[in-house]
Amino acid sequence: MAQSPSCAKLYAAPGNPGIEAHAECVAIAADDLDGLIAFVKAHGIDFVVVGPEAPLVAGLADRLRDLGVAVFGPGAAAARLEGSKGFTKDLCARANIPTAAYVRCSADEAHAVLEGFSIPVVIKADGLAAGKGVIIAETREDAEAAIDDMFDGAFGGAGAEVVIEEFMTGEEASFFALSDGTEVIAFGSAQDHKRVGDGDVGPNTGGMGAYSPAPVLTADLEAQVMDRIIRPTVATLAAEGTPYIGVLFAGLMLTDTGPKLIEYNARFGDPECQVLMMRYAGDLAALLHAASTGALADATPPAFASDYALTVVMAANGYPATPEKGGAIHGIADAEAGGGRVFHAGTAREGGQIVAAGGRVLNVTATGRTVTEAQARAYAAVDKLDFKTGFCRRDIGWREVAREAD
Repeated sequence: MAQSPSCAKLYAAPGNPGIEAHAECVAIAADDLDGLIAFVKAHGIDFVVVGPEAPLVAGLADRLRDLGVAVFGPGAAAARLEGSKGFTKDLCARANIPTAAYVRCSADEAHAVLEGFSIPVVIKADGLAAGKGVIIAETREDAEAAIDDMFDGAFGGAGAEVVIEEFMTGEEASFFALSDGTEVIAFGSAQDHKRVGDGDVGPNTGGMGAYSPAPVLTADLEAQVMDRIIRPTVATLAAEGTPYIGVLFAGLMLTDTGPKLIEYNARFGDPECQVLMMRYAGDLAALLHAASTGALADATPPAFASDYALTVVMAANGYPATPEKGGAIHGIADAEAGGGRVFHAGTAREGGQIVAAGGRVLNVTATGRTVTEAQARAYAAVDKLDFKTGFCRRDIGWREVAREAD
């Protein structure tokens, strides 16, 4: 956004030590809707891009639009695409969008419903769970335990209802599209790595790394995704009086019978956003503003560099359970000296140094002519960081690196 010639002044709320080099940070939490509204009024803000999902689900975009402010992000009704997995599955059923078979369950019926599914099976908390409310149960005992944990409050209010889904087989990929409520345009692809450990083992996280584009999503497959998943979603929401304005992040399973929707995010998402933006070559503010004002049909189409981008998440020890906060981070300038880019996530400034202040702390990003080259450059940058209480996966991009080696 700061690089966009159409952006005259940029504020970030609440911001962090990384973004403060490019925007004026204001100490307002993302879930402080009253504080955000007051700031917009006081400073004459005319365009707001909402990053996180929680304020979207809480209705921030609606309140800003009521003030006449252009907003990139869906209203609360459309944001249910991310806010309620059950809502999305029901929409898929209405619009004939390919997805896994499912049943929405209350606590009283979940265990009985589980009997109708084969193992492995997917258990999902219906609501927002910071990317961690999905359990792939390899045994029936694990599935029973996951159901009990969710209804016992493992994911807070997100687990008041669960969705039980069939386990789909295939390769996962992420696809992005922008919508102004009517018009839809594609905005690139990526491949994320959800599991915490090398070799895709351990619990799901919000994402431990990604690369873009995802060659496994061929032009033909992308066309299928647009025609069978994205456009029917936007058309259905518009027809039902809840137009979707913002980015649609479709998590996909590439099955033997074609792409199927796993779930939607109502935001660009980490770590996918970092690799998309490293490649994006246009005026982002102008494009997002066009989506926010119903002018996407007349906007300059998105343009991306041909290089690959790969990002490695540096997380705090203990993530995704209880991350260790406060660990000092040194060497960021050294990591960027070789062409890498270090994006801050959960960081803070304390006593004159940068420290970990969350679970996922940094995204160390690089580009290359191949995924293999981008991977090598990203890990070279990682190795220049001094973050003793942090860790990362060492195999981000492994599928495509293996394909390139063949």
